[in-house]
Amino acid sequence: MIVWSLASGGSGLVPTFALLICMRLMIGIGEAAYGPVAPTLLADMYPVATRGKIMAWFNAAIPVGSALGYVIGGLFHDHWHWAFYLTVPPGIILGVWCFFMREPSRDSAHAQAKPQRATWADYKAVLSIRSYTINCIGMTAMTFALGGIAFFMPRYLEERGQSAGHATPIFGGIVVVSGLFATLAGGIAGDKLRSRFPGSYFLVSGASMLVGFPLFLAILITPFPYCWGVLFLAVFCLFFNTGPSNTILANVTKPSVRATAFAFNIFVIHAFGDAISPPVIGWVAQHYSLNVAFGVVSVLILVGGLVWLSGTKHLAADTAAASLDTEPRGFEVILPQH
Repeated sequence: MIVWSLASGGSGLVPTFALLICMRLMIGIGEAAYGPVAPTLLADMYPVATRGKIMAWFNAAIPVGSALGYVIGGLFHDHWHWAFYLTVPPGIILGVWCFFMREPSRDSAHAQAKPQRATWADYKAVLSIRSYTINCIGMTAMTFALGGIAFFMPRYLEERGQSAGHATPIFGGIVVVSGLFATLAGGIAGDKLRSRFPGSYFLVSGASMLVGFPLFLAILITPFPYCWGVLFLAVFCLFFNTGPSNTILANVTKPSVRATAFAFNIFVIHAFGDAISPPVIGWVAQHYSLNVAFGVVSVLILVGGLVWLSGTKHLAADTAAASLDTEPRGFEVILPQH
């Protein structure tokens, strides 16, 4: 956190574009260490039954932080350097705070062993978990869609006749409110439905994307100001899966490889998701239109929903298999003889 906070502040000091890129790369390096570790710590601290809610609260920071970037960053249009400087103090404070926090204990005998470097066998073992692989594919489709929407929506709103000074803050506010409540509601819904539907986290994730698919298409044909309401509902559906999908990652992987599983997931969803969606959508928009480009995005929303629904039948078994590694050791269970 300290590394990426300093790099954020450094972005406001650089005199050339090349150095700006270097600072942005340093931010990625800092966040790359944080991304796999933070949800792993949460999974160690909370049981399977409540992880959906916990992961939802944690991931609620994504829509809130992203949207605040639009809103607060827009206030510094003429003094853009300060948009970077102001990110340093909170990051430094939180980073220093981490040094005084206790790391949670793990029940797994594997997890309590001496930490070792992840091996190819670890990655192979993680990828052999059906729920994990299916979830990665669904999250990649979702990340592709969200990354492209976030990048091009302000421009799209301008093409629809909305002024930049008016549209960007409204869009940011929509993402804050809808993203926050959707993320929290999705995690709670996954936990509540778990006793009735063993694949509830996949079910919640897939259903929300399928509902969001027609809503996103409706944005393209709905006139303003009604379009704002449709946009709110579409964004709500796209963020509804955030808590459940991350809960799946935690529940189907053993503590000994959980950080590795989260790290690989983060790499995949960004490398094949929001890292390539803006160029792809931009190419389509350049040759056709943003309406057509957003039509491409809608296909990924549909694909993500269908992929997630396909994982419902595997989740219970994969969760049980991962839970075997977390049972307390030190006693032997003797089964009755038949």
